[in-house]
Amino acid sequence: MKKIPFFLIVAFSMAISQAQNTTDGLRYSTEQNIGTARFTALGGAMGALGGDFSAVSVNPAGGAVFLNSSLMLSASLFDIENKANYFNNKEKSISDDVTLSQLGGIFVINNSNEESTFKKFTIGLNYNTTKSFDNELYIAGIGNNSIGNFFLEQAQGIPLNLLQLQSGESISSLYQYLGENEGTIAQNAFLGYQGFLFDPVDPNNPSNTTYISNIADGSFNHEYTYLSQGYNSKFSINLATQITDKYFLGININTHTLNFDQSSFLLENNSNPGSMVNRVGFENNLSVTGAGISAQIGAIAKIANNFRLGLSLDSPTWYQISEETTQYLESRRVFEGQTINEFVNPNIINVYEDYTLRTPAKVTASAAYIFGQSGLISFDYSYKDYSSIKFSQANDSYSASFNDLNNAINNTLKGTSIFKAGAEYRINQLSL
Repeated sequence: MKKIPFFLIVAFSMAISQAQNTTDGLRYSTEQNIGTARFTALGGAMGALGGDFSAVSVNPAGGAVFLNSSLMLSASLFDIENKANYFNNKEKSISDDVTLSQLGGIFVINNSNEESTFKKFTIGLNYNTTKSFDNELYIAGIGNNSIGNFFLEQAQGIPLNLLQLQSGESISSLYQYLGENEGTIAQNAFLGYQGFLFDPVDPNNPSNTTYISNIADGSFNHEYTYLSQGYNSKFSINLATQITDKYFLGININTHTLNFDQSSFLLENNSNPGSMVNRVGFENNLSVTGAGISAQIGAIAKIANNFRLGLSLDSPTWYQISEETTQYLESRRVFEGQTINEFVNPNIINVYEDYTLRTPAKVTASAAYIFGQSGLISFDYSYKDYSSIKFSQANDSYSASFNDLNNAINNTLKGTSIFKAGAEYRINQLSL
C-alpha cells in the first residue's frame, strides 16, 4: 500500500506539457521490488544468493546457482492508496492491479568432466516487470486560482489571427497547424480562446497579443482525476557458469519495453459575480512507448560454506521513446442572458519526434549468510547516480531544450544509495 499526501497549489500546473522534464527521467529510471514470491519476501536482497529468476535480474551470476533446469511464472498484486489534501478537503483513491511479474526458464548443463574447473553452464530466458505505472488519484476542493489563468498566460504574446478560424479552417485543421508550426503553447492558447476563456484587449487588431480573462476572481470548485497505466519490463538472455565450487559468473543481455498511458481531467465550476464563464473542463492524454537495451555482469563467491558475497554492474539503459498527446476543452458561458456550452475537441493526435533517454548505471554489492537448512539473512547495497540521466534527440542533433534539461538534471539530482535486507526462516517445507 502506498499513501501519498498531495497538496495542489495552482490549478494550471495540472495541464500536461509535451516537453520532457526531470520527472520523466526519474519515472523511467527507477524500479520497483517486483518478482517471484521469495524475491519479494526478501525485499529484493538476493544478489549474493542466486538460484531465483528475479535474483538473476539483479546479479546474472545467480543463474549458475540453479541445480536443475527450471520454469517459473509469478504474478503480483498491487494495492495503491493515494491521499490528497486540497485546501483542507481530503480525498482518498484506492486501486488494485494484478500483473505478470516474472516468466522464465533456465537450462542447466552440468560438465561431465568432474576434474574441469568449469562445473556447469546455464542458459536462461527471463521476463521481468520492473515497474508498474498503474495509479489513480482524485482531488476535490475549493481553491482561489482558476484554470483560466493558465490559458490566459499561454495566450499572452500570441497574435490574435493565429487563434481565430479563417475562411475554410476548422478547429482540427488550425489546431494541427499550430502544433506543427507554433508548438504546444499556441495549441493551449487556441483551446482557451475558442472556449471563450479570455478575450483580446483589441478585438479589431489581428496583431493583438494581449488578452483579458472572462473568468472573474473568487473561489473555484475543482475536481481533478488522474489515471495512469502501463509498465516497464525487461527481457533477459542469461549466460552463467560455475567455476570450481566457489565462484559463479554471469552476464545478462537485456531488452526493455516501456508503455505508459496517462489521462487527466480537471473540472472547474464557479458562481463568481461578473464571471462570463462559470464552468471549464480540460482533458489531457499522454501515450508513451519505448524500447531499450542494456547489459549486466555479475559474480558470486562462496567465501565460506555459509557466507557468500556478490557484485554486479548494470550498464545504463538506452531507450528510444515516442510520445503522442490528445486534449480537449469544454466550457459553459453566459451570453446575453443565454447559457452556451462550448466543446473544443480538435480530434487530433499530436505525434512528436522520437527522443532518446539514457538511464543511470548501477552497481550492487551483496552479502548473505546461510544458517544451514534453518534460514538465512541477506543484504544488498546499490548505488545509482541520477544526475547522469541524459535526454537527446533520436537523430543525435543538438537540442537547446534537451541541453537545458540535462543541465538541470545534473544540478538537481544526485547519486542515491539503496540498502535492502532480507531474512528467511525455514520450518520443514515452510519458509517465513
